[in-house]
Amino acid sequence: MATQTIDATLFASTHPDIAKRTSVSGLIFSVIMLLVGILVFASVFEMNDKSSSISMMLMVVGTALVLFGVFRLFWRSKEVVYLPTGSITKEHSIFFDLKYLGKLTDMLEQKQLNGETEIKSDTSGNVRMDVMVSQDNKFAAIQLFQFVPYTYTPVTSVCYFTGNEAAAITAFLLKCKAA
Repeated sequence: MATQTIDATLFASTHPDIAKRTSVSGLIFSVIMLLVGILVFASVFEMNDKSSSISMMLMVVGTALVLFGVFRLFWRSKEVVYLPTGSITKEHSIFFDLKYLGKLTDMLEQKQLNGETEIKSDTSGNVRMDVMVSQDNKFAAIQLFQFVPYTYTPVTSVCYFTGNEAAAITAFLLKCKAA
């Protein structure tokens, strides 16, 4: 099975029904964490004994909260949403043995992923399936990759599924993990 030259990968491609938006709850949590970190760090300067173990611990905790708050603010405050239903999507990768590559490719090309298969996922493998699924199971996107020395190379283009097809994808993925 030869790999194809494919420009867009699942996590880098765009779909008209998928958008990134700011998570209000994530943003509020990050700002609160940042403010608490600043307050804890500033409280060290109000202490009489600045060289005590407690002041050092407060300084470390305050610094950690500020750094983690900044990290969450810039890198974790976005979420990918399926616009027609407003459902948040989750992205992950599933690995398979190389012997399943042909069957998985055929199933994707024919859009016939169903739960009636004996394909089993692994913790690692030569075939990687990148998956994006909405929480309400109304949208799914899948792309297959094959490990060619030093990197995973795309085997299929990104395949999009909506409605009942997306629900079938979720059932297929659950069966692959349970098997």
